[in-house]
Amino acid sequence: MADLWSLFLSAAFVENLPLTLFLGLCTFLALSKRPETAVGLGIAMIAVMGVTVPLNQVIYTAVLAPGAWAWAGYPEMDLSYLSLVAFIGVIAAIVQLLEMLLDRFLPKVHAAFGVFLPLLTVQCAILAGSLFMVERNYDLAESFVFGIGGGTGFAISVIMLSAIRARLAYADLPAGLRGLGITFILAGLMSLGFSSFAQMAAQ
Repeated sequence: MADLWSLFLSAAFVENLPLTLFLGLCTFLALSKRPETAVGLGIAMIAVMGVTVPLNQVIYTAVLAPGAWAWAGYPEMDLSYLSLVAFIGVIAAIVQLLEMLLDRFLPKVHAAFGVFLPLLTVQCAILAGSLFMVERNYDLAESFVFGIGGGTGFAISVIMLSAIRARLAYADLPAGLRGLGITFILAGLMSLGFSSFAQMAAQ
């Protein structure tokens, strides 16, 4: 249990997807203008990564990994080259399901996402979760914790950035720093802060 908790903290803070690994910056910057949209994105990331990473782990282990078909008399079969296609297909299906649920039960949140919700299908941070799972050989429990941790870290980051941007909307900033200018500076400062977690974990 302690190892799973350490994995969760590492995925959320030490290996924070947008601020430490610099993955998913497109939606991170685009949907951090308003706190309510950022909260919706954070919840969506937790839900999608919490489902897709363990689901892809099961698919990879049972179907795609070398030796997965040994029970059928094909121990030499290796379908791991199909991993990328399979992972993207699973992510697309889960995102589509999430989009339908939001459209049905939370239409305001669905409208706030606009075109960015379907873009979660090809969001590099979500795909990276499954690729890291394969590279690090996580089991099912570790995959689930890693997916939830990665989504939680993304949610914390985007909500923090949106809160700061909402506060700075009333600040008298120089013309050159308004909009994305100050956002890039904020993201850089937040990245430096999250990088300190990596130093703490290394000690």
